[in-house]
Amino acid sequence: MNAETIAAIATAPGQGGVAIVRLSGPRAEDILMKLFRPAGKASALSSHLLTYGHVMDGNTVVDECMAVLMRAPRSYTREDVAEIQLHGGSFISQRVLALCLAHGAVLAGPGEFTRRAFLNGRIDLSQAEAVMSLIAAQGAQSHQAAIRQLAGGASSFIRKAADTLYEIQAGVAACIDYPEEIDEEEAAADLIPRVMALAVELESACDERAARILQTGLHVALCGQPNVGKSSLLNALLGEERAIVTPIPGTTRDMVTGDMMLGGSIIHLTDTAGLHATDDPVEQLGVARARRAMQEADLVLAVLDASHPLHDEDRELLTALQGRSCAIVLNKADLPAVLSSADASALLPGVPVLSVSASNPATLSSLKEYLAQQAAVSDKLALTQPRHVEAARRAARHLHQAAETAQSLSVDMASVDLQSAQLALAEITGDEVEEQLLDRVFGMFCVGK
Repeated sequence: MNAETIAAIATAPGQGGVAIVRLSGPRAEDILMKLFRPAGKASALSSHLLTYGHVMDGNTVVDECMAVLMRAPRSYTREDVAEIQLHGGSFISQRVLALCLAHGAVLAGPGEFTRRAFLNGRIDLSQAEAVMSLIAAQGAQSHQAAIRQLAGGASSFIRKAADTLYEIQAGVAACIDYPEEIDEEEAAADLIPRVMALAVELESACDERAARILQTGLHVALCGQPNVGKSSLLNALLGEERAIVTPIPGTTRDMVTGDMMLGGSIIHLTDTAGLHATDDPVEQLGVARARRAMQEADLVLAVLDASHPLHDEDRELLTALQGRSCAIVLNKADLPAVLSSADASALLPGVPVLSVSASNPATLSSLKEYLAQQAAVSDKLALTQPRHVEAARRAARHLHQAAETAQSLSVDMASVDLQSAQLALAEITGDEVEEQLLDRVFGMFCVGK
């Protein structure tokens, strides 16, 4: 693949101040010099020096621009890389890209520049994934997680675990090769606790919920019976009139969504139809969607009307939320209270109860603080990519199986599961990886990166 020189537009489509066309490969400098005419008398470009000039199509000026050549290995891909900085606009950038292709470059696929950086050993696979996470980051929390991963946080953790596993495997190999000197019972007694400790360490580093929140944000569903103020609460939290609000029960018949940023985290709010028994087929669909939203959400806010006593629908909702990540929100705190926090928490002990008034933004601070806490992810979380979490959990399962095999059968038979665990860890860093996995990882990248 590296025998070809690839080219792509590295900036987002549409109009902007600057558009960048990027080249990487053995002919990057040659193609650049066929297109670019420096303003001075220089016939060659110095590496890593931005130079003013013009892009030419024969004798025709295409654009006034800046160009930079970054000779290998001091480049993003560890190949010769050239970039042409043009005036922003799709016509100019597309024309310059076409000229690059006409002079022998081939169009880069999604993530192909980063893929070359990985294949050329500049970054490992987990760091390559961090590049896309950095681009896709929607808040400070996901941005910092991507920075940590790009700096090698996940790689360092996994390689340390892999080194520990290599030491364990070396002990197993010694037991197999020197049975006269190493007693198998003693070897198993030493092997099993070390394997189990490593399995626990890997499992502790995996938090699927936290990894998902970093990747996509915290998904929150506002649920409750009709006319408890769910739509008003959604609008108040978002600071805009997103949902239609009327005194008529059942106004919301479908899901209404909106996003907000709290504490550097993105929070996705979903207002749902009122949960109640109805013969109306449209309302029935809305209720069914509300129940599905409850099941799929990371967090459910059970909204109750504090100016009315508990209804059967309220009790049914709170019962359904037992064991779920949820909070009770007593809305309409500006009206005379009928329903107390004690009444609500008696049906769902241990769950936070927050008193608010959607009509008074000043009362929402405790709810916003709670949402920010629920969206917060520890900066010590080692694995923040779903793929990494899956591979680490798979490695832990193999380690548990190895310990069971060593205890019930023999130490040498445990070596099969130990090797499987090692391969699972190697998938994370890309030390052992199949082409299909690379296609899947880099296929999620944007073209030009």
